[in-house]
Amino acid sequence: MTLTLLLFAAYLIGAIPTGIIITKLAGGEDIRKTGSGNIGASNVYRVAGRKLGVVTLIGDCLKAVIPLLIASQLFACAGATLALVGLAAFLGHCYPVYLGFKGGKGVATALGVFLIISPQTILCALALFALILWRWRYISLASISAAGITPFLTLLFERSLAIFLITLIIAGVVIWRHRANIDRLLTGNENKLKL
Repeated sequence: MTLTLLLFAAYLIGAIPTGIIITKLAGGEDIRKTGSGNIGASNVYRVAGRKLGVVTLIGDCLKAVIPLLIASQLFACAGATLALVGLAAFLGHCYPVYLGFKGGKGVATALGVFLIISPQTILCALALFALILWRWRYISLASISAAGITPFLTLLFERSLAIFLITLIIAGVVIWRHRANIDRLLTGNENKLKL
């Protein structure tokens, strides 16, 4: 019963549309109607500027960190159980009930999940992300690459088949939600990050 409530609460926290709230509080329009139409940090960065993009990134990350810390510190969840709570928060971001189940791509929220369940994994994945972003300047390509390697890094560091499978689901959803970006990358029409 406790786990069910934790999963439900994690989903509802993950479903909070950080990008929409932040851009509206800053006096901007609905982020879904501008740029790529995505509610995540990348679109906020492009449309509303670096500061709001960074705040959205942190907010989306915290949507996983907060429920995971509550689950681990107050309810002593660990291992695969903790990873399930992270998965619930992640799915909340990608498929938020508040927005008709149309959410973000999940990269920042996945970052929050792995910061708690496998910090070593996220350090390696972030290094790959930074390298690809520096070399080619495609946020989408960096995100897809980092997501693709994450399950295997998690298996290496955590040595848990259950956590690996949960991580595989998260990585699969991230890559699936980037399918339009993949099409644009293949046709050479993807937007590069302007530094």
